[in-house]
Amino acid sequence: MMRAEYKQYVLEFKRPSGTSRGVMSTKETWFIVIESDGKTGIGEFGILRGLSIDDRPDYEDKLKWICHNINLGLENLLAQLIEYPSIQFGLETAFKSLKSTDQFQLFPSQFSRGEDSIPINGLVWMGDDDFMRSQIKDKIKAGFSCIKLKIGAIDFQTEIDILKSIRQEFSVSDIELRVDANGAFSPNDALEKLKRLSEYQLHSIEQPIKAKQFHKMAQLCSETPLPIALDEELIGVFCKEKRQELLQTIKPQYIILKPSLVGGFKGSQEWIDSAETLNINWWITSALESNIGLNAIAQWTYILKNRRPQGLGTGSLFTNNFISPLSVKNGTLHYDLKQHWNVNLLK
Repeated sequence: MMRAEYKQYVLEFKRPSGTSRGVMSTKETWFIVIESDGKTGIGEFGILRGLSIDDRPDYEDKLKWICHNINLGLENLLAQLIEYPSIQFGLETAFKSLKSTDQFQLFPSQFSRGEDSIPINGLVWMGDDDFMRSQIKDKIKAGFSCIKLKIGAIDFQTEIDILKSIRQEFSVSDIELRVDANGAFSPNDALEKLKRLSEYQLHSIEQPIKAKQFHKMAQLCSETPLPIALDEELIGVFCKEKRQELLQTIKPQYIILKPSLVGGFKGSQEWIDSAETLNINWWITSALESNIGLNAIAQWTYILKNRRPQGLGTGSLFTNNFISPLSVKNGTLHYDLKQHWNVNLLK
């Protein structure tokens, strides 16, 4: 027999972090601990308020139901939680953790043995001109060769000037630049803005306009001079047929997968399979989980053998994250076996 309990935890940002949807200073998350035959498994239910499709009033009631029905087993539970992608991810992780010899070695590989690393992008949050420039300098100094800038909340010309100054100093071979608009552009002027952005030889732009404007996004993807990556667009699309239909309609150049937002590992893999049949590229990103969720995503990402820089550098954002073997060095994520886990904050 298994028993399970859940606990809420509030992650605190080292400094408020801005996107076009607003500024965050804290981030709620939940954990589930499953016990069976003297072993323990742990998983994280990480939602993003105002973005996650399962940001619903009955969320905690669903966690209570899961704990009362944990003996139904993973597959039976997942079948009843289709509309709760963050819970799917947490359960997949917890059951994987329970079955593993080491509860944090979920997908054993050269990465989790400390023998290889994962290339990641350095994330630059929105803010005033000086703040964004200081972040960029810090990321370059830290050895990142791929930088992702959140744009869309401050004056567009200021953002253009920042990109221009980077390109004046660093070529495409020096620094890969990605931008994320989080749906901030209007469909009426999005194409013109993409044309201006493309002058600075960017790798891609995430979600230039708000999600669920399928035909407008499809038109943008067909006319854009700058590769477009879908992110928020993938949220709330639950069945395989609808996912295939969305990708066939919009035909993006990339998709970005956050397991907590799109149905855990299983849902993410279905998106990848559909994308690859249409020659659409992809990468994986965390959704501001703690190191517990980030560890699961990173280990899974490594075994997919996608060497494009991933969005997995969020572990250092919080003051009260859990001590873990995850560390960032020279723009790559490492697993340092000399550093042990400390999850005492959950007790």
